[in-house]
Amino acid sequence: MPLDQKTILIAVKEAKEKSEKRKFNQSVELVLRLREIDMKSPESKIQEIVELPNSLAKPNRICVIASGELALKARKANADRVIEKAELDSLAGKKRELRKTANDYDVFIAEAPLMPLVGKILGPILGPRGKMPVPVPPAADIASVLTKYHKTVIVRMRNQPIIQCRIGTENMKEEELVENIQTVLKIVEGKLKKGMKNIRFASIKTSMGTPVRVKP
Repeated sequence: MPLDQKTILIAVKEAKEKSEKRKFNQSVELVLRLREIDMKSPESKIQEIVELPNSLAKPNRICVIASGELALKARKANADRVIEKAELDSLAGKKRELRKTANDYDVFIAEAPLMPLVGKILGPILGPRGKMPVPVPPAADIASVLTKYHKTVIVRMRNQPIIQCRIGTENMKEEELVENIQTVLKIVEGKLKKGMKNIRFASIKTSMGTPVRVKP
């Protein structure tokens, strides 16, 4: 199904127009219904971190798990939270705190040498949520890493042939939303065996709104 810029723009405008005004800035989401997907095949499962061309009006909340100088640099770069090794050790077995941490942050970044410990303590909580940490070396330019991941989204297919991801907020320019959508579509197309032919239909919706079908 060909989805050009004009077609997507029409759907974005309609979704925003039909969305009831709320007291908060609603997210705008892209929903893809797929077809001819073998859900039992690991190769068919899609999970990608996609960097969008336009920053989300609500930047991702990022938790950095690091030690020493990298932890210090992460704090200076205004990471939403920094967890050092001692705190990570203290979280072991505390399921309620671990679940809260997993739910409070969109992206997790971990210093590579800490990944075995992170996997042991946080892995069982973050894995099912598709939030396993991105490893970075101790000498990483963490400020640049944070800038990048503030505007990423997880494009993920769970147990059904459906992909739903946030691509911005309703107060963003419509052209910016379209560019973000096209970026996600390009990634998904590259992961599907038949490309766009595997997409049954696409729709756009605000977080509290009714889905609007993109009509090719």
